[in-house]
Amino acid sequence: MASLSVDGLVSGLDTTSLISQLISAESASQTRLKVQLSTTKAAADAYREVNTKVDAVRTAAAALTSEGLAAARTASSSSESVSASATSTAVAGSRISFTVLTLASTASFMSGATWKAGNTDVRTPGPDPTAPAESPWPLTISRPDGSSVTIEPPEGATLAQTVAYINGREDLGLRATTVNVGSDGLRLQLTSTTPGEAGDFVVETTAGVDFELTSPATDAVLDLGGTLRASSATNTFPDLIACVSVTVTERNASAVVEVAEDPATVAAKVKTLVDAVNSALSSIKKHSSTATGSTAVLKGDSELRTLALQLRDAVSDTVAGAGSPATVGIELNRDGTVKFTEKTFLAALQSDPEVAGRLLSGAPQEGATPAVEGISQRLQALAKRATDSTTGSLTLLAEGRDELADDFQDRIDSWDLRLELRRETLTRQFIAMETALSSLRSQSSWLAGQLGSLSG
Repeated sequence: MASLSVDGLVSGLDTTSLISQLISAESASQTRLKVQLSTTKAAADAYREVNTKVDAVRTAAAALTSEGLAAARTASSSSESVSASATSTAVAGSRISFTVLTLASTASFMSGATWKAGNTDVRTPGPDPTAPAESPWPLTISRPDGSSVTIEPPEGATLAQTVAYINGREDLGLRATTVNVGSDGLRLQLTSTTPGEAGDFVVETTAGVDFELTSPATDAVLDLGGTLRASSATNTFPDLIACVSVTVTERNASAVVEVAEDPATVAAKVKTLVDAVNSALSSIKKHSSTATGSTAVLKGDSELRTLALQLRDAVSDTVAGAGSPATVGIELNRDGTVKFTEKTFLAALQSDPEVAGRLLSGAPQEGATPAVEGISQRLQALAKRATDSTTGSLTLLAEGRDELADDFQDRIDSWDLRLELRRETLTRQFIAMETALSSLRSQSSWLAGQLGSLSG
């Protein structure tokens, strides 16, 4: 303890330095434990990194099931003013043609009265407050179904407060705002919260200038041929044909929308899978490399090296009834990485989609015919065995290192206590030595004085 230290007041020794050197010598075991702790934590982190990479392989493989392959659909439109999108359950080969008769519009009215500013009393419209126009309040909002509702702003409300009042009333089905029309001031705009014909309404004033219709309530309407029509409250027609959404932007535009298979999407999924496998292999190599001079924390780890072999086998072994994955552009490079040739894949998918699908997603059991595992099933099963949150091999390896790290930390903490006690003991011993030396020096001085007096 530094507070008890007396650095060589009598002996001239650097006792603090001596104690530190003795503690350092005795802490060699703790130092080794700290190195082991650091290495163990690094190993746990390495296993977790590989675990994350392999789990990404599982996710990418799951997207290449037979359903995933069949789900790749695209919708095209013959008109630039018509856009279309298809979901995974759209039927390839389906099509529809139409002409846009009308576009959707939401009902909106603008006040004839104007107000100088937002803080103007809403009941005194007019750009000139000294000569206000007639107040339009209260307003009556009428609907096509015969229902109506009255809007009466609070007494003394300003234009801005009236806008907030209207927007706060959910029963009105309206949104209010002000529009700056220049030198005339502000006008009040009322817009239906329901688009299309269903949101139609009429504004009636008590006095003064009427509200003017600025946007009618109309549905978008498509002419499908003959007497057939399709309508939508917006310019988007969800499920115009099964699982296909169409959006129109121009009146009188004619278009043909068709659904087709989307091989490019399938190719992108395969590339994602190959990239995930290569990323996992790279992570394994980084952490288990046995190359000359390698400092990999899991150098030569048998579990990781076996996992790398299994990943390569899963993407390169032949599939029963379909042959080698190389026929769809998936093959191993000489350095152990996986190569994907999109051109080869697209050609194989076009020439024999059944075989390509079997290679990627296998085939279910049919009667006495056993099921066949494709590349995606192999990789999903392998990844699950490695990354399962409770039984996965990588999960258990990381957890084992965590437990070992906890043990090392407990032992290091114990050493901290032992070394602190040892430092205190050494400090007290050196203080006792200095005290004894001081006493001896005093006695020596006294004896020398006595001898001197005798000789005198």
